Amino acid sequence: MARLRITWKKSTIGYEQDQRRTIKALGLRRLHQTVAHQDTPAIRGMIRKVRHLVQVEEFED
Repeated sequence: MARLRITWKKSTIGYEQDQRRTIKALGLRRLHQTVAHQDTPAIRGMIRKVRHLVQVEEFED
């Protein structure tokens, strides 16, 4: 199954509270941190909500 590498690239200052909560729900705590998640529709939906703040790469285990 494909996995996604998500890197937080831009600050949430000035953005809505729900976008800040989405960043936290993805497991990102600080700027330029990278996390890996399974490629699921729920994760894709969260990424879509904050796509202007993160960088996403697909990779195989």
